[in-house]
Amino acid sequence: MSVITGVKVRGLHVRRWGAGGQVAVLVHGMSADSGSWSRLGPELAGRGYEVLAVDLPGHGRSPRWPGYTFEEMADALVAAVPPGPELIVGHSLGGRLVSMAVDRIRPAKVIYEDPAWSAGTEEVARAFEARRNATAEQLRAASPRWPEAARQATLAALERWDPATAGLVRCQHAHWPAVASGTSALVVLADPSPVVPPQAAARLAGDGFVVRTVPGAGHVIHHDDFDGFVSAAGRCW
Repeated sequence: MSVITGVKVRGLHVRRWGAGGQVAVLVHGMSADSGSWSRLGPELAGRGYEVLAVDLPGHGRSPRWPGYTFEEMADALVAAVPPGPELIVGHSLGGRLVSMAVDRIRPAKVIYEDPAWSAGTEEVARAFEARRNATAEQLRAASPRWPEAARQATLAALERWDPATAGLVRCQHAHWPAVASGTSALVVLADPSPVVPPQAAARLAGDGFVVRTVPGAGHVIHHDDFDGFVSAAGRCW
């Protein structure tokens, strides 16, 4: 049975499942926290991984900062996880930060789940800020395919989240990384993806990324269609 523990690692809270011989790192998206991985973490632990799920600055049980930049958050991520994990998964904001840090973390495999690589907008920033006061009823209406446990984890994360981090979206420029040397890279997209349009997906495939789409899935693919996400990940596990 997987064991869940939480520790502080160089300032960031890290949740752990399992004690396998290989390490998998999970990095959540904007306004979420490590609780977002409460289904995937045990799944990977059951496959023989020690799973480390980070709470990013301003999220979960990690500290709030006076101000936030992508660069400083990527630096904090690098400091909090061991170098050379077998696998790292980054969702949305987490995918952007992982792509900024992948050359330093040096995973064998990386999965970018609907990564926030497109430019941000004022509208999206305001939508995130409005999520701070979301109710269970609103989440059910917006995410009818999510398990109830995922909604409850989201509500708990929103209570702990610093909405000042949404300001990052206002200065978010388009960011299209290359495949890091020595790392296999998979991009798993929603259908349609709000952050990686079709022409960008084609460009990524041309640049050496494996790109797969989970039909009908929303932006948080691992909540909307967990089995579809695991299937799309394929041999990356």
